[in-house]
Amino acid sequence: MPETLIELFSEEIPARMQKQAAEDLQRMVTGALVDQGVTYEWARIHYTPRRLMLALGGLPGSAPDRKEERKGPRVGAPEKALEGFLKSAGLASIDECITQEDKKGAFYVAVIEQKGRPVPELLAEIIPDTIKKFPWPKSMRWGAGALRWVRPLHSIVCTFDGEVVPFEVALNDNQSIRSGNTTYGHRFMAPDAITVHRLEDYEVSLDRAKVMVDPEIRMQTILHEARTLCQAQGLDLVEDDALLAEVAGLVEWPVPLLGSFDAAFLDVPPEVLTSTMRTNQKYFAVRDPKTGGMAPNFICVANVEADDGGKAIAQGNARVLRARFSDARFFWDEDKKRTLESRIEDLKNVVFHAKLGTVHDKMERVAKLARELAPKVGADPDKAERAACLAKADLTTGMVYEFPDLQGTMGRYYALADGEDAEVADAIRDHYAPQGPDDDVPTSLVSVAVALADKLDTLVGFWAINEKPTGSKDPYALRRAALGVVRAILERDLRVNLVGWLSSHADFVITDNYERAKFKELDSIRELEKWGVPSDIVSELALDRLKNMELRAPSYGAITGLGGIRPAVCYTFSGALLDFFADRLKVYLRDRGARHDLVDAVFAMEGQDDLWLIVQRVNALSDFLATDDGANLLAGYKRAANILRIEEKKDKQTVSGAANTELFAEKAESDLYAAIDAATGIAREAVAKEDFAAAMAALAKLRGPVDLFFEGVTVNADDPALRENRLKLLAQIRDALHTVADFSRVEG
Repeated sequence: MPETLIELFSEEIPARMQKQAAEDLQRMVTGALVDQGVTYEWARIHYTPRRLMLALGGLPGSAPDRKEERKGPRVGAPEKALEGFLKSAGLASIDECITQEDKKGAFYVAVIEQKGRPVPELLAEIIPDTIKKFPWPKSMRWGAGALRWVRPLHSIVCTFDGEVVPFEVALNDNQSIRSGNTTYGHRFMAPDAITVHRLEDYEVSLDRAKVMVDPEIRMQTILHEARTLCQAQGLDLVEDDALLAEVAGLVEWPVPLLGSFDAAFLDVPPEVLTSTMRTNQKYFAVRDPKTGGMAPNFICVANVEADDGGKAIAQGNARVLRARFSDARFFWDEDKKRTLESRIEDLKNVVFHAKLGTVHDKMERVAKLARELAPKVGADPDKAERAACLAKADLTTGMVYEFPDLQGTMGRYYALADGEDAEVADAIRDHYAPQGPDDDVPTSLVSVAVALADKLDTLVGFWAINEKPTGSKDPYALRRAALGVVRAILERDLRVNLVGWLSSHADFVITDNYERAKFKELDSIRELEKWGVPSDIVSELALDRLKNMELRAPSYGAITGLGGIRPAVCYTFSGALLDFFADRLKVYLRDRGARHDLVDAVFAMEGQDDLWLIVQRVNALSDFLATDDGANLLAGYKRAANILRIEEKKDKQTVSGAANTELFAEKAESDLYAAIDAATGIAREAVAKEDFAAAMAALAKLRGPVDLFFEGVTVNADDPALRENRLKLLAQIRDALHTVADFSRVEG
């Protein structure tokens, strides 16, 4: 069956955009074809710095005939409405329509038959439309025309079954590009035009013209040849997948070269050298396996086969790298002339956020919190506080100004140079971690305390000024911060009272914001927002009390004496933030195969803010529900809960209290009552001991009595007293299972 070949040839496309652009090309073209009823058997994309290519195989010669039904006005509608409908449907008379009926009556339906068009004809419309609507993150316009493209577009290949699909795309008022079957090879080594017809000869012809169109082949070529060059010198390549993908997007015919630099630069921290090579020059670092440290070498990737084997290119790159390294060594030497401690005052000139003060303000809050958290995670409070005080100081160094990705890392080096304790230095480096799902959680307890304090302060602070993530927008990376807290707690098996932490620190942040703002009057509840508390999270009790106070020019002491307003605010505030942590915990557990509804079921229990304990409950609940007893007991619970919901709504009251044993008329009732009493007692004792598996095992024994109760007992008996008593038994089933989780939130 026919295939189509499409190539869009332009000036160099930024490496970071190429893969997505090729995928967008496939999505837009295939989507438009499928909308016309055209299917295909396979699709393949390629991309290089100068081209996007899409090939589709197994295409039909033409689109299938289609019949479309278009709903029209009601029978008896005004003449103007009928005329408009007929015109839009391309019909001459209402007699050409059929009538159908729904609940609202009869209406006209136009049946429009469309003859299938040849696929080349469709492509001649789809490709220009795709080019005009292409979703580049950034694009440019040249000339006076309307076409925007990432870089100047030079040619378009479009063939169907080997033949050119003719169409034009206007670039501007004076220029346009006609589609054809001509592409171009390597810019320097084979710049001549190449005629192509199908994917097979396209790939072969471009390979002969020194263009590797497959990005995966380019990456593997770079990796293989770079490894070979290093091994030949007894060295190891420092592999970097992200850099590899970027470099493969910069060249069409990769030629890795091994270069060298002055070994004297190895006195500079290796992270600085690696960052310079990676960020500025796109070079790969090289390791000496004998020492385990960096070697005075690098791998660069040329885009041309040089006559001298690349010797001049490698030397030129080494000269550029020497200049970069000289700058880095200058920053390193200059920064060490001052201690980190002397830089703390400089943080007063660095704004963290307009509503949250300077980085110095944040440092003070984090230091206080780190000292409080340290004993709870088993860390030394003095070291945790010291590390927190110094953690942000490297932001004022020349090195971090030049290489922002080295913040924290450079702080550790400067701290060690100043003679600081090794645990303190490590905590400075690690306090940003973990920064993503693949980043390691700090191992040192001092590092854990400071990392938790930094993230909790960030979360509490931005919650306090009502800067929360919305939809896909999260400019302050608060989701990442919360996930970092979750991972640090769970992966280090920490037992913490999260609400207590959040509430205590919220109180401190609110105080800090109020005292810094120095507001002179408190005219309404809206003033709460000015000292760091969004009014929408203030409890009703707090609002009512605030409305009744007639205060003018209050001191902070007056605010703290408002009959429990601040504690109520902080507690409500912490609850809202705890919900956010619950969402992050769901993400964390879902990635590990846990069910989100089980997390909801546990979080719904009162006082659940110990994340480690929550996970233990979730795991026990998951194991329990995977058994036959668990699944059947859940079904029994759902049945009991449904009956209770219906009857409570009917009676307009909640069923509660223990059933009266004297009213039992069936053995199944007394058996169930006794089983509930025994299981509940054992389950509560097990929960108190945090033995959730034992609690689940005790509840599992309810399965038989519950099944027998529903088989032999009619809950809605004619006798009102008997009905009420049996409903209380159902309520006891509900309460028994709620000793370990809120089963109403469990799906299934």
